[in-house]
Amino acid sequence: MNKFMKIAYDEAEKGMRNSEGGPFGAVIADQEGRVISQAHNQVLARHDPTAHAEIQALRIAGQVKKTHDMRGCVLYTTCEPCPMCLSAVIWANITEVVYACDRQNADDIGFRDARLYEFFKKGRLAGLNFQQMDKEECLRLFIEYKNKNMEIY
Repeated sequence: MNKFMKIAYDEAEKGMRNSEGGPFGAVIADQEGRVISQAHNQVLARHDPTAHAEIQALRIAGQVKKTHDMRGCVLYTTCEPCPMCLSAVIWANITEVVYACDRQNADDIGFRDARLYEFFKKGRLAGLNFQQMDKEECLRLFIEYKNKNMEIY
């Protein structure tokens, strides 16, 4: 087994056996092959739907590297990242993801990633309503941010 995937596996096993979350573990390694962070799913333990292994690993990596930019790093994960995690990976500038199980394997044991893929495919999802309001007022914040030449990430 790949050394980084083995760490991700061990993380997933630890989290699952401690009833912290599903069978998901993640490792972020730098260009030199050093482990920057490792984490497992903690959705159940933290009562936080965003506490996926990949998100947790990104949070730790950001603190370790003191940056939100993980350019040059590689994410190893026990399962293909869900759309939320994939979005975070893209925001972090990670361009290489290595995964073991895929979205179908997650779906086969009852995880709901397919609902998210359906939303992105159709642009809507039953039971989820969107409403836009107060755009002009809030747009002022966007203009102020741009005018102050603040960092875009």
